[in-house]
Amino acid sequence: MTLQRSRPRLMILDDPGAVDRRVAELIADLIREKPECVLGLATGGTPVGAYRELVGMHQQQSLDFSRLTTFNLDEYVGLSGDHPQSYRYFMQHHLFDHVNVQPSRTHVPNGRARDIDREAREYEKKIDSAGGIDLQLLGIGSNGHIAFNEPGSPIESRTRTVELTAETIEDNARFFETADEVPGTAITMGIGTILESKRIVLMATGDAKADAVRTAVEDDPDPINPASLLQLHSNVTFVLDRAAAGGLSTSGSR
Repeated sequence: MTLQRSRPRLMILDDPGAVDRRVAELIADLIREKPECVLGLATGGTPVGAYRELVGMHQQQSLDFSRLTTFNLDEYVGLSGDHPQSYRYFMQHHLFDHVNVQPSRTHVPNGRARDIDREAREYEKKIDSAGGIDLQLLGIGSNGHIAFNEPGSPIESRTRTVELTAETIEDNARFFETADEVPGTAITMGIGTILESKRIVLMATGDAKADAVRTAVEDDPDPINPASLLQLHSNVTFVLDRAAAGGLSTSGSR
């Protein structure tokens, strides 16, 4: 990969609901323009509203998901797809079960694969066979992680297994009964995999993400802050509410 630094485009909106709607519109525009597109999808609390908007567009505007293909960023190692905290379950519950996407075209890493390293290699091959990802949706962790690429993840990293940091486990504990139940290992797309997407959209809301957003946009690209490496992609949009954008030295959209 030949990468040059390019600051992300910023869309700064009034509130989380506006962020949800704008992200859904960006995805819907691509689906309408290219019905057979390949979407990279994220999980966690941030994209739930955007998925809800997409479901509404399908039900009320006949937005057609039947020809697209999806690849999720990551999955916990050890959780089956029907576990309530698995990311396969999350996607079924928040999006796939409510639109006309073809189940065979939805891909989430198998956290229960007998050979996780082989699963990671095969996942990369599936993305390549689909023609690469047209639009990759991302959130951002409080420590700057994207997908489960923790600080220090190499820029050339591919889909692989990773050990989660204590900070990430603590952040995700709200989805489990206790922090002890959060798996300590995940399978995730790598930084290199993400940067090969044709377009990247990162969404963030709330002042808890303000520092991570600021460093991602304004600090020099550095693996210690994985989200800052997005500056090395030529087509990245950060869709933020005013709270998440609060630490930036610039205001408004550009």
